[in-house]
Amino acid sequence: MVESGCREMAGLYWGDEMRVGLMGQVRRVWAPRGVKVVQLLEYKREWAYLNLAVNGLTGQLRWDWAANMKGLSIAPIVQKWGAEGVATLVWDRARGHRGPAYADITVKRLEQPAYSPELNPAERVFEYLRSRIEGCVYGTIAAKRSAVEAELEKLAAAPELVKTMAGWDWIHESVRGLSSSDTAFD
Repeated sequence: MVESGCREMAGLYWGDEMRVGLMGQVRRVWAPRGVKVVQLLEYKREWAYLNLAVNGLTGQLRWDWAANMKGLSIAPIVQKWGAEGVATLVWDRARGHRGPAYADITVKRLEQPAYSPELNPAERVFEYLRSRIEGCVYGTIAAKRSAVEAELEKLAAAPELVKTMAGWDWIHESVRGLSSSDTAFD
């Protein structure tokens, strides 16, 4: 990570996207034995894409919304994050994460191995969000986005919770390994 130009823990983020839509999902719920559970579902083909960057070392979150997963939609978000202090973004090899739209982006981007969501702490935040927002009928994508925003605001106000979700041991060990060879992480 030092080779990528990342010189401090505060600027190191892991990022990914989550599709938020109105295609309902049945969730497990508690009910008395023998009582049939009936859940309402939405079935509308409307989506928005949550772009999330998480720093599990400091407990900081950055997020924004895009209409799709194309580089032209995601690149301005990454540029904005760079202005807010994101120096290095570690993410997967999705098609929208590369291309000419990123030519003028100053944020260093590191790619994780393909098909390895278990290496991305942002996925843990997505699991948390899904457990909080799915299983309800929202009616509009704007209402569901508002529910997601409310949960993200709660998480942003609780950096210790974010650290427990996304501050994995291997990340701390890697950064400690870097700090022994480079004093910028001390």
